[in-house]
Amino acid sequence: MHRVPPPPAPSYSDPLWTPDSGTPTAEEFAQRRAVRPPEPVAQMGVRAALNKTTLGLVKLPPGRHEQELKQDIETIRRNFGGLRQVTVVNPKGGAGKTVAILLLAMTFGQKRGGYVLAWDNNETQGTLGMRAQQDFHSRTVRDLLRDLHQFKGAHGRVGDLSQYVRSQGEGMFDVLASDESATGGEMLTAAAFAEIREVVSRFYKLIFVDTGNNVRAQNWQAAIDATDQLVVTMSARNDSAETAARMLDHLEQSGRQRLVRQAVTVVSMPPSRKEIDLPPIQRHFAARTRAVLLAPYERLIDTGEPIRYAQLSSATREAWLKIAAAVAEGL
Repeated sequence: MHRVPPPPAPSYSDPLWTPDSGTPTAEEFAQRRAVRPPEPVAQMGVRAALNKTTLGLVKLPPGRHEQELKQDIETIRRNFGGLRQVTVVNPKGGAGKTVAILLLAMTFGQKRGGYVLAWDNNETQGTLGMRAQQDFHSRTVRDLLRDLHQFKGAHGRVGDLSQYVRSQGEGMFDVLASDESATGGEMLTAAAFAEIREVVSRFYKLIFVDTGNNVRAQNWQAAIDATDQLVVTMSARNDSAETAARMLDHLEQSGRQRLVRQAVTVVSMPPSRKEIDLPPIQRHFAARTRAVLLAPYERLIDTGEPIRYAQLSSATREAWLKIAAAVAEGL
């Protein structure tokens, strides 16, 4: 009877395996499959257009501008190793705090994904809820504070929290609005801030906290104590900058020198640079904080209407990508 010979033993070209090394492992197989990543090819600008018109015969690498954008995105997307809080401050009204909160949350939401919350921790009536997209409800932090018992212990799911936060759709983040009544309710305490933060921290990896104008308010101080990265905003005006500088004095005098040194300063530019004293502002805050970045004027922002990411100019989106990357470096 003719016998069929057994199949030959498998041959491995992997240098990790030899006939004397026993049965190969899954880890060795995974390493064997690892391949060198392809060389980067330009996806933007003239270089991308040339790559497309040559049908792949020419593959130009990304230019310097595109490489910087990709590096900023990679910085934003990296693992921060746990919950992080970014707090935006300047006791002067009109200093761009709410806009900064929205644009940072939008940028991180767009480039990093969900689990991002923008929280208006204003001690009185805040405007974050007014500048954000509206949702199916108009509940605020006051409603959440009233119903915190529903989230005690292991109770409460993300679906339950959606009754209190406002989804921003394409922005890929949520908003927890402050009390929108100018007269109702009392100021939040430090304990109330801590209780709310404990709940929202179960559902979000990154929290952006908007603040009011009273540095002595309990919830303002509580937000600072929980901060991982401070962002100081101001308009390109001496009064806005001086208020921010005095606030930094207060933080340093209260033992928060490291928080100040690691802060990111954002200067919002007016429609025209005429009659603004920008260099002294840049020099002062460059000497006190980790980075000083300029936010270009954007007419859409100046209207006071809700902000949509897709409607922002490319210059504004790129500027806030750079700001977001600077913030991410501190997380």
